[in-house]
Amino acid sequence: MQSPDVTATFCATLVDEWIESGIRHAVVAPGSRSTPMALALVATPALEVQVFHDERSAAFAALGIAKTTGVPTLLLCTSGTATANFHPAVMEASHAEIPLLVITADRPPELQGVGAPQTTDQQRLYGSSVRMFLDAGVPDDEQRDTWRTVAQRAVVAATNERPGPVHLNLPFREPLVGVTTDLPPRSTRAAAGSSRATTGNVRRMFGVTASTPVGTEMLSRLSMRLRGKRGVIVAGARGGSSSNIALLARQLGWPVLADPLGGCRDDNVMSIRHADGWLRDPALAARFAPEVVLRFGALPASKVVNTWLRDCGAEIVAISESPFLIDPDRRVSLHVVTKPEVLCDDLRHLVDASESGWSQMWSDAESRARDALAAAMNAGPALSEPRVARIVAESVPAGGNLVVSSSMPIRDVEWYAGATSHARVLANRGVNGIDGVVSTAVGIALGSRAPTTLLIGDVAFLHDSNGLLDLVRRGVDLRVVVVDNRGGGIFSFLPQRTTLQAQQFEQLFGTPHDADLAGLTAAHGVPHCVAASVAQLRAALEVAGPHVVVVRTDRTSNVEEHERLNRAVIDAVTAG
Repeated sequence: MQSPDVTATFCATLVDEWIESGIRHAVVAPGSRSTPMALALVATPALEVQVFHDERSAAFAALGIAKTTGVPTLLLCTSGTATANFHPAVMEASHAEIPLLVITADRPPELQGVGAPQTTDQQRLYGSSVRMFLDAGVPDDEQRDTWRTVAQRAVVAATNERPGPVHLNLPFREPLVGVTTDLPPRSTRAAAGSSRATTGNVRRMFGVTASTPVGTEMLSRLSMRLRGKRGVIVAGARGGSSSNIALLARQLGWPVLADPLGGCRDDNVMSIRHADGWLRDPALAARFAPEVVLRFGALPASKVVNTWLRDCGAEIVAISESPFLIDPDRRVSLHVVTKPEVLCDDLRHLVDASESGWSQMWSDAESRARDALAAAMNAGPALSEPRVARIVAESVPAGGNLVVSSSMPIRDVEWYAGATSHARVLANRGVNGIDGVVSTAVGIALGSRAPTTLLIGDVAFLHDSNGLLDLVRRGVDLRVVVVDNRGGGIFSFLPQRTTLQAQQFEQLFGTPHDADLAGLTAAHGVPHCVAASVAQLRAALEVAGPHVVVVRTDRTSNVEEHERLNRAVIDAVTAG
């Protein structure tokens, strides 16, 4: 009942069911014990299979693909420590609600606990980071009627009301190479959904409702809280359609604090891009305090904005498609779980605008902030880190992707970049880590097949230089801009910089390095250059195809530049 042919047929059945559900991408980290599943994946023409040498890199690439497609990516590795290297990406996928099917090969029961090589306890390896754990057991022909159910359960769990990673553990016995025989027939339920699977909407195929409509009573209560009030809308990642939010904001007469990840950051002066600068001033922060905050999706990266939202005294209403509430300050008084687009349309017909002076105050402040920043940053050819972020954001081709690393890059884009509505802005802000960022960007480029630009710091780049392996051969247009300030630049903005001795600060936080980033890139066979001026950076970003651009800056000067720009914004808004 157990043979290599049974194992091959079992794996082919799982893959066939996943194809039926709309899955089209797989990422494989090479290994021996995973051979049966790896062969099943590459034997399926409907799947695009990418191989990554490093398991951590493979996992973040799979995360990037799923992030941009919204459909689960299959992620496969062999047994042993290989499985542990998936864990950082699994954590990020869980917190960012990205669907992944994490498939780990395993040794069979008789090799467990006896010191067999590449064998460890893989049961529930990722703990609470996965939506479901399934151990399918050694493939057995007597269980063939359950094989498709295993595949279906994994997809449903990964794409349910709160999407995320699912761990499927597959123990295989040797020999590992067999011949695929007839597959079990597809179930009636799966066959009925086959015509819909081509849309890639796995959730719809299995009849899972992502959220429920808001009832009339709730709409009435919510509209009463908003009507005629001075309020702001916070548009964050996973917050829904930017156009629907913009229409609601216009009806309310409210500004939109436009996190780049939320898609609302356009040239409209009520799309607020630079509030972080003027809200640093206590008097201005008090003047702009709202009565109500309507928050769509996740929080922005700005600590200044989040602290202001916490302390301004406003009632905070959170809107999300996920039932998980993001509320670290425990200030949300009402959480509405529904499709944001539908709620925006419903509310538009029930609310009235606030007094015109409220919107005028915000638009005047934003106009002044934009003019002040443009004047302060655009003088001369020098490349500061805020200016790099601004140039990179505006240089992304229309319809392309901008991937932004955590730490300073995401903040510099949020604080200083102009409109980003011409591109899709993405970042790993589930756990806000700096590991796997290069590989995530590679995955986003693979999943979208659109021009993709990555803005990343030197330490994050060093964390994931393995993402450059085979980059040129993957056929993606990925332009990587590395801000090289020889260490951990973000720590220079934290209290540790002024409370510790300089030597101790550098040892533990500045963490200077002497790595040659251009040389490291060259070792991977990736084209590269060093940009020392605005003209050189702009020219490098116009080049299509995979390449790395290194921009060297100074950490101390960077702090001074941020302070200068923020002061310029405060002075401009105060003068108004």
